[in-house]
Amino acid sequence: MEKIRHLQLGKKGVTDNFIETLKKYFKGCKNVKISILKGAGHDKNKVKKFSEEILEKLGKDYTCRVIGFTIVLKKWRKPIR
Repeated sequence: MEKIRHLQLGKKGVTDNFIETLKKYFKGCKNVKISILKGAGHDKNKVKKFSEEILEKLGKDYTCRVIGFTIVLKKWRKPIR
């Protein structure tokens, strides 16, 4: 099992296809790093909005951390209360 998978977020932003790809990645690993490309907008507030939108669409079993223009997502084994 891989430890970390990498994904890029482009100018289209968070789409349904992007979320489906994330879910497929989480079937084989626990952590995913998402790099925000310049086309999506290099603004700290946009990165935070992207992370909140991703968490909202994925559900409660996930947490994230924003480091610069990278979002690190983690899937927990047990549901978070």
